[in-house]
Amino acid sequence: MEAVLWVVLGIALAIAEAFTATLLIIFFAVGAFAAAGAAALGAPFLVQAIVFALASGVSVAALRPIILRHAKSALETGDTPFGIEAMEGSHGMVVEEVDGEHGMIKLEGELWQARSFDGTEKYLPGERVRVVKVHGATAIVWRDDLPDI
Repeated sequence: MEAVLWVVLGIALAIAEAFTATLLIIFFAVGAFAAAGAAALGAPFLVQAIVFALASGVSVAALRPIILRHAKSALETGDTPFGIEAMEGSHGMVVEEVDGEHGMIKLEGELWQARSFDGTEKYLPGERVRVVKVHGATAIVWRDDLPDI
């Protein structure tokens, strides 16, 4: 019965990790699954708790730095950016007035929600803008007064 509780805890922790961007909770799920294994082998609860703590701590200490090192952006690693990261620096055309709270641009043939980088600038339809950053489905833009790079 204890093994089932540890498995349920591990699954709950793994699901919780899906809603965070910390890459931390998943290691406690690993610990819970290790404790479930100890429970399945008949270990007393104190041993299960120790296995949970050790497995969680070791996985955080050993695996998290490796995962975070490999999770760097393409600009940090020198690789060719792709996906949303590749859109940074792209040119767009304002379709609906863009200000610090809302707006719409056409970027590579697609319509994107946009807002101005500093929140005070306004861009009118027809103006060219450059994407500074992408947050979710919103492009953060600035006046495109730079030459193509």
